[in-house]
Amino acid sequence: MSTSEIAASVELSNRWFHERLRELVLQESPSEDRAAVNAAVEMVEGWAGELGGTARRHSQKQFGDVLELRFGPARSRRKPLLLLGHLDTVWSMGTLKTMPWQEKDGRWFGPGVLDMKAGVVMALTAVKVLKELGLDRPVTLLLNSEEEVGSPVSRPITERLAKSSAAVFVLEPAQGLAYKTARKGVGQYVVRVKGVSAHAGVDFEKGHSAVLELARVIETIAGFTDLKRQITVNCGVIGGGTRSNVIAAEAFTEVDVRIAKAGDAARVDRLFRRLKATDRACRLEVTGGVNRPPMERKAGTVALFGQARGLAGELGFALDEASTGGGSDGNFTAALGVPTLDGMGAVGEGAHAVHENVVVEHLAPRTALLAAMIAAVD
Repeated sequence: MSTSEIAASVELSNRWFHERLRELVLQESPSEDRAAVNAAVEMVEGWAGELGGTARRHSQKQFGDVLELRFGPARSRRKPLLLLGHLDTVWSMGTLKTMPWQEKDGRWFGPGVLDMKAGVVMALTAVKVLKELGLDRPVTLLLNSEEEVGSPVSRPITERLAKSSAAVFVLEPAQGLAYKTARKGVGQYVVRVKGVSAHAGVDFEKGHSAVLELARVIETIAGFTDLKRQITVNCGVIGGGTRSNVIAAEAFTEVDVRIAKAGDAARVDRLFRRLKATDRACRLEVTGGVNRPPMERKAGTVALFGQARGLAGELGFALDEASTGGGSDGNFTAALGVPTLDGMGAVGEGAHAVHENVVVEHLAPRTALLAAMIAAVD
């Protein structure tokens, strides 16, 4: 089949796309609300059934279920492609009251519309179009339920499916108009300081301030940033103490870490584990680590991008590549050595912001490109 046939079929599916995306956005699905996420799971599972897909729900107790959808023949000489997305959002239940679904100025607005419900519907539309055009290749669509909080339960499922897949296409939002060929790894650390409390007026000299010690520790941690190595370290949250007239017994900081190279995970971890208190009466406790390895720009991903760029040209638009400091579930699959292309979802603005939106004019061509990639990649 030609890219022009695919593009024409996608255009004919515009109404189908619009109705399902609107319905999915109107079903709020914050990560922490198991029932709400499962309602979105059931909605998508129903649509997949109409497209001939088979579903497996990986039941979870704390989070919504992880939805594994399979399309195409059960047996094939071709390895399946893994399309990767998530149904949870950062938006609390009731957000629709202040962020309603809106259609204006060539954009569609609503909580989770960009990150990443449009990507989910793009994947379903691509499968629908290819089925209508007679392509019958194995495709797995995995929709995780807790990506926005670090994928604590879905990661092993993602990694298992990726290992048996020819490639992974991640339906996260685009970087501008570009596909993403590299992402930084992500880590979170918590550093706690235990001091000695005392009355700040009566027994000042008997106290050992956890807050003062934390200030020293934060200066040290800030020094872990190494821009030449693309390592950034940010003490984004601090807390401690009880009252101004009490020498603080406890204090803490929550730290975000970003790395570009897998080998730097151990390097950064050593720096955190070697932290020591200047005041010997204070004690430090360090927990956490790197929980998403970096998605490094490697040959398999570069080859996928080259293929995508060529197909985009056939569809009449230019495609660039980009890297980003943010992480996704694609970090896990790329770290396994499986060729992974990210940012294959919608174009828009305001992910995690009140003006979150998708640009309508880019939805059909990018969906056509996704379908063409599914058809082309062996």
